[in-house]
Amino acid sequence: MAAAGVKLEFDLAAHAVVGIIEVLKNYGKFKGFFDRLLKLALDTKPDAIILIDYPGFNLRYAKKLRSLIATKADPAWKPKIVYYVSPQIWAWHESRVHGIARDIDLMLSIFPFEKKWYAERVPQFRVEFVGHPLVDRFATVKDRQADPLQRPEVLLLPGSRQRELRKHLPVLIEAARGLCDGLGLVPRLVVPDQRMADLAAGILAELLPLPSLQVQLGGLADALGRARAAIAASGTVTMECGWFGVPTVVLYKTSWSTYWLARWMIKVKFLAMPNLLAGERVFPEFVQHEATAANLIAAATPFLSDTAIRRTTCEKLAAAMRTLGSGGASDRAAEAVWSVLR
Repeated sequence: MAAAGVKLEFDLAAHAVVGIIEVLKNYGKFKGFFDRLLKLALDTKPDAIILIDYPGFNLRYAKKLRSLIATKADPAWKPKIVYYVSPQIWAWHESRVHGIARDIDLMLSIFPFEKKWYAERVPQFRVEFVGHPLVDRFATVKDRQADPLQRPEVLLLPGSRQRELRKHLPVLIEAARGLCDGLGLVPRLVVPDQRMADLAAGILAELLPLPSLQVQLGGLADALGRARAAIAASGTVTMECGWFGVPTVVLYKTSWSTYWLARWMIKVKFLAMPNLLAGERVFPEFVQHEATAANLIAAATPFLSDTAIRRTTCEKLAAAMRTLGSGGASDRAAEAVWSVLR
């Protein structure tokens, strides 16, 4: 956004955390950001306020802003509040849908099933399926071109947050060691930036060495284009694995308090979005105590050694990815914002 010319008050991505306990520990910091953004809106009175993802923060912000507009702001100021990337309320805490319909003027959805889901519950609420940005992001990437003469690679994708790296990397390395011993693979660890690479180096120094491990900074698309399989933390990266047709084993480990709360609240069958789009468990999933090296090895081995299973998996992934629509998601999102302003 900065590169596109947007003035950043601060970079919220640098403060991302996952889990109830983690949010509570950082409450004061996030409250400061919250109050600062409320003041910014009231001082500048924009025509539109576009909230992007991050529902724990943004839904509360929309509610508070609506209250302030009604009680303290200039009565002539009536901004449109747009939410881009629907909160996954279809997965948990469905009752929030009524508050969203009250506080938000337009929901921009990136998954095809969400518009119907909202229409069945709040039919008066405007929701537009604009398509997934993933389609545009990799529109110029050619078909996967793995060199058959190279040793097959398995990608290790521990997540983009520090806590995820600490939780996932040890079990990923143990699983990679077992796969490499049995199948002669090249394990490649992909991390998003130098800070995560430095953290990974510190964790790896405390583990048994894996001499064949290659660590790559960024360049996920290139790595996926050469990979035979992946073991990945649940999150957006599973969609990227699905887009490139890479059979993937999904894991997630978090604090036990967050795990038990999520287990009680989450209502969907799967964590990985490719599985939700396909309506079946295309990617094996292992959460918390089930995310062991033995389970990861057992689930990944067929993807690496059984041609029929690989072919079937790739066909299912291709069908799921086709549901995301055509390119132009960002253009359609922008046009929808203009339409609500008009």
